[in-house]
Amino acid sequence: MVCPEIKLWHGDIAASEADYGQYWQILDQVEQQHACNIKNGQLHQRYVEIHARLRILLGDAVNAPPEQLRIVKAEHGKPYLIDYPKLAFNLSHTANRMVVAIAYDCALGVDIELCKPRTNLAALVDKCFAEEEKNYWQQLPKAQQKQAFYRFWTRKEAFVKATGRGIALGLNQCVFNPDNLNELLRIPDGYGETGEWMIQDIDMDMFIYGALACWTGSSSVFHAR
Repeated sequence: MVCPEIKLWHGDIAASEADYGQYWQILDQVEQQHACNIKNGQLHQRYVEIHARLRILLGDAVNAPPEQLRIVKAEHGKPYLIDYPKLAFNLSHTANRMVVAIAYDCALGVDIELCKPRTNLAALVDKCFAEEEKNYWQQLPKAQQKQAFYRFWTRKEAFVKATGRGIALGLNQCVFNPDNLNELLRIPDGYGETGEWMIQDIDMDMFIYGALACWTGSSSVFHAR
């Protein structure tokens, strides 16, 4: 498989009041309206910063003013640039960190998650993991289960985001090899062959797990779904 050049950017979410005004002007009307519907002040400001910074990165990629980019959503909600359909991008954020992946002529998905304790890990594994993954996870020592969960979870999220379907595709339908988490064992029909996908870690820090999924087939196939 020939992989495209993928530009991966990550950084902190920490806008000042002065930054906020600049970021707000970059958003389009739809984004501004969505931001206005977020009543929590901190979440509102985070949304404005995250989506403005995404626009700035995309503007740099296509050499266009970020406020003039026309971002639309495919049938299942995945955003893309209508004037630059060959440019693939994906965004994820958690806690105070965000990551953006950008490449051409592929389908991209990224996911980052804060590795925090959760009381429902076993229930999520039962619902979202395939049998091979579930058996592997259940046999791990308790001290290793949290980290292993997030390694599987971020890969599954990155994959379903790359397809454009999101979790509606079924996280238990994309199955990773427990002995090599960069290898897919099974995926749903219509999304290429398992060997055509590149899966890899995103190196963040010890408290944040991340993964990138990339398929070099025609991303327009996914947009049309």
